[in-house]
Amino acid sequence: MTTEHLPSAAPSLARLIQELNKLPGVGPKSAQRLAYYIIRLPNEEAFDLAEAISAVKHNIVFCQECQNLTDADPCTICANPQRTREQICVVEDPLDVLALERTHCYHGLYHVLHGVISPLNGIGPEQLKLKELFPRLANTDVKELIIATNPTLEGEATAMYISRHLQGANIKVTHLARGLPVGGSLEYSDELTLSRAFQGRQEA
Repeated sequence: MTTEHLPSAAPSLARLIQELNKLPGVGPKSAQRLAYYIIRLPNEEAFDLAEAISAVKHNIVFCQECQNLTDADPCTICANPQRTREQICVVEDPLDVLALERTHCYHGLYHVLHGVISPLNGIGPEQLKLKELFPRLANTDVKELIIATNPTLEGEATAMYISRHLQGANIKVTHLARGLPVGGSLEYSDELTLSRAFQGRQEA
């Protein structure tokens, strides 16, 4: 969408619509509705939204241990003394951590890859947070690595890469049971499905 497509919109409004249209899943019509919704917000709420966006951009960093997004390093999960240090669960994205935490069935640590191996998209192992994962495993007392990548071709390829890299290491490598739908995402799976998949994980 360009400002030429919005001849009757004020320049500042047209710019807001353009920026909203860049968000994933937000089409031109949705961008316009969101823009007009923001305009109708009370000033305090609108400024709170702008401040929240600014704070995220300024304060969010990668946790040096698990690579999750956080505004405190280490993150609250890594800093929690109640979490077991003998298990690390590898996930693709920060949203997967939130999904698994909702199940309340896992009490170990995480490692966020921020993507999957996808040669078609030009994403290899070096583009992921794998270079932080393998030294972490070598320098800790982790006994089990749980691979919780999504059941997609890219997710399976990433899981296989990790498993092969750890062959011969003194670490048990497991993956979630295939109660998860093929081609699905952890983010959109319900708590019961995720909990059962976690409890029924298998050695890789």
